Amino acid sequence: MTPTPQNLPARWQQAQLKKASGIIPFYLTPAEVSRMAAAAAGRHQLRDKLLILTLFWTALRVSEAVSLTPAMISYHQGQPFLTVQGKGKKNRLVSCPEPLIHQLQSFAYSEGLKRDDRFFKITRVRAWQIIKELGERAGIAKEVWPHLFRHSGAIERLRQTRNPKSLQIHLGHSSMSMSMRYLTTLSAQDALEIESQVQYREE
Repeated sequence: MTPTPQNLPARWQQAQLKKASGIIPFYLTPAEVSRMAAAAAGRHQLRDKLLILTLFWTALRVSEAVSLTPAMISYHQGQPFLTVQGKGKKNRLVSCPEPLIHQLQSFAYSEGLKRDDRFFKITRVRAWQIIKELGERAGIAKEVWPHLFRHSGAIERLRQTRNPKSLQIHLGHSSMSMSMRYLTTLSAQDALEIESQVQYREE
């Protein structure tokens, strides 16, 4: 059966209800994402691995990820970024880790892709299937679906940058409240690390 929102397990539907209420029910850790990427095998091993890594480390929507082409890669002050078209056909700039950019460019070269050819020549439905298969193969106990990678990547970005406004721009959220919900996932240890950076000064 093709995975769709209608026939996914109850846990997925419950997660969506919690998401609508502003609560992030669960998410993937970088280690779990790495396990899924490593579980890719077969003819499309590299493509599937890059799909997993791209969804997580860019926090793109699955529709944005499967539309990526080599032409969307650019550099600003030596830092790579992607120009993607999001909701409402609005373009936005999305930061992408340089090692991942190099892997995408190497993949494009090995596959003989032209500038406007898509990296991932699959549909959103096929992306669902790949993610489900790799989740099972990697032994991930959580229900996994494309948008979970967006949430998980956003959480990891917030933990590293600690900048909700930057995250809002990166994700293309029209409202800050949509990005602020990720703050609920920060742990006491995360908060302590952030607060420890406050500089004490005597005037």
